[in-house]
Amino acid sequence: MNRLRRPRVQALAVALVGGLLVFTLAHVVFPYYTSNHDEAVYLQQAAMLLDGQLFLQPPVDGAFRPWFFVESERGLYAKYTPVPAAMFAVGKLLGGYRVALAVVAAATLVGTYHTVREAFDARTGVVASILMLASPLFLVDASVFLSYVPATMWNLAFAASYLHADRTGSNGTATLAGLCVGVAFFTRPYTAVLFATPFVLHALWSLRTVERPVVVRVGLTALFGALGVLAALSYNALLTGDPLVFPYQAFAPDDGLGFGERSILGYSRDFTPALSLQANAELLWKFATQWVVAGPLGTLTAAVGVLVARHRGFDARQTALAGVFVTVPLGNLYFWGTVNMLGALADPTDGLVRFLGPYYHVDLLVPTVAFGAVGVLFTAHRLRELVETHVPAERATPVLVAATLVCGAVGGGVAVTAAAEPVRDNYTVTQQYEQAYAPFEQTDLTNSVVFLPTPYGDWLNHPFQPLRNDPGFDGDTVYAMQEAQFAVADHYAERQYYRYAYRGEWIPYLGQPVEPTLQRVRLVEGAAVDTHVEATVPDSAELVAVRLTNGEENAYTTIDGSEPLDLRLRSNANQTVLTGAGVDERVAVSTPTSGTVTLILFVDFGTGSGFKYRAELPVDQTTGEVRALTPRLEVCWSERRCDGRAAYVPGTHRYGIEMNVTVEGTT
Repeated sequence: MNRLRRPRVQALAVALVGGLLVFTLAHVVFPYYTSNHDEAVYLQQAAMLLDGQLFLQPPVDGAFRPWFFVESERGLYAKYTPVPAAMFAVGKLLGGYRVALAVVAAATLVGTYHTVREAFDARTGVVASILMLASPLFLVDASVFLSYVPATMWNLAFAASYLHADRTGSNGTATLAGLCVGVAFFTRPYTAVLFATPFVLHALWSLRTVERPVVVRVGLTALFGALGVLAALSYNALLTGDPLVFPYQAFAPDDGLGFGERSILGYSRDFTPALSLQANAELLWKFATQWVVAGPLGTLTAAVGVLVARHRGFDARQTALAGVFVTVPLGNLYFWGTVNMLGALADPTDGLVRFLGPYYHVDLLVPTVAFGAVGVLFTAHRLRELVETHVPAERATPVLVAATLVCGAVGGGVAVTAAAEPVRDNYTVTQQYEQAYAPFEQTDLTNSVVFLPTPYGDWLNHPFQPLRNDPGFDGDTVYAMQEAQFAVADHYAERQYYRYAYRGEWIPYLGQPVEPTLQRVRLVEGAAVDTHVEATVPDSAELVAVRLTNGEENAYTTIDGSEPLDLRLRSNANQTVLTGAGVDERVAVSTPTSGTVTLILFVDFGTGSGFKYRAELPVDQTTGEVRALTPRLEVCWSERRCDGRAAYVPGTHRYGIEMNVTVEGTT
């Protein structure tokens, strides 16, 4: 029992509980990852590192570029630094990527304990680690494959080592501090600078006496910290060709620090100081009221802790820790990403901050929980004094126990409520993902290629994060964009082909699911290709307006009545001709050398209202022959959703709407 009361044992218990909790959340709440599509970047990068690769070499140009990967002469490389990916890769070696999340979470809690113990005392360190664990910002961001909590882990390792070296004069921990801050810089350079600045100022202040042991100790920290900077610059030189150009700058040169015109991937914004102040004020308000432990109650407790520490008299080490309160918010004023994570400033439910919190301010949790622990212990001490002063001795213990239980219940209840809201919001997104990815779990995709839509531009894993390729593009399932489909099919000639599509808007963060389908695709070829299209027509329909197009030429006709449609397209090297029941005139367009022939059938109910069937036939001509893939099928009730968000999903349409299509090569 006495051993269990030791702070180190208690801190270790908190860390183990935190690791298990994060591991559980990662599996239960984030099995398909988050609405921040950067997780796939880190995991793709981790898989590459495990294969000994820094560059991807896609087998077909234009079909395999993952989200946030930079094109270069040597191949594709990620815009992010490799440290977080390397940490996740270690988790994979230990049994699974999510093992790394548990280890990082536990290490962050241990780092919290040691940092606060060095700044205050061991008991305060234990309480601070509990407050960190109960903070929604830590819980959520530690459970996902992003770099913010891993960077905080390294920053805490630096802070704990630096403060220990300052207290004991240990050159060993001074060296460790330098290594940790160097890795932190390699992980997230600007984040590391903001966190380390107060400690750098403390180090400079300690050098005022020019004592040899102090100079040696600080010099060791600086020297080994510089190694991390050198490693980062060397990595830049290897990937971008310039040590001063980070990969994210190579990806988008105007996506960085500073005011003025900022841009990335065609999106630009005039980032002004006024806009920055407005955005960061909102982020800090959200941090203080929603994302720290127990929300406003936790913030109030931290404020009490600051006042208590000030009354007792800050020492230089506590001042350095408190300095993070200043450097992190001030530094983030200079970064336009703080505006982008909010989405529309007038909408509190918009943007990634709703689901992941103000993640650029994760390091702000460190001084918050440190001084929050001071406030908790001060409040507990004052409560004990009040009870012992005003309650008879024989009743003091029961009253104190009751008061402690009440305070614990209130504080714990508020903390659980604060943490439950973002967890619930993220789980709602997961439920939409679960429906969207159901076809992949219901289909054996061994030795297959799946063609994916590109709702956000020509990228893989944006938004379909779980659908990632092995670094060699040779896994059981290969995922490709619907670009250069025939080249992909040629490279994977022995595989089966599928096409993923869905009905609806891909906005899972608004709780709106899509209706997905995984369509079997055949590749056929011959002197001509016959495409047989069948479709039902509701009884209330008066006619069907037909349009055949190759994107440049159009041919039209109408079919009277409400009989089921039975149509055929014959595509040869010269033209594609439509025939079938009710087609009484010639309907034909030229067959593209490489492109798409689209058959559009508008089922008219007589009042101008109706819906469209669309069958998009990819075609490709070789010497004397035509090749085609099974058409992509859509049923459009709204023109806005045609061409990508109106997939035909068997069994999900009203009015008994059904479609069937087959393709066959002919000689």
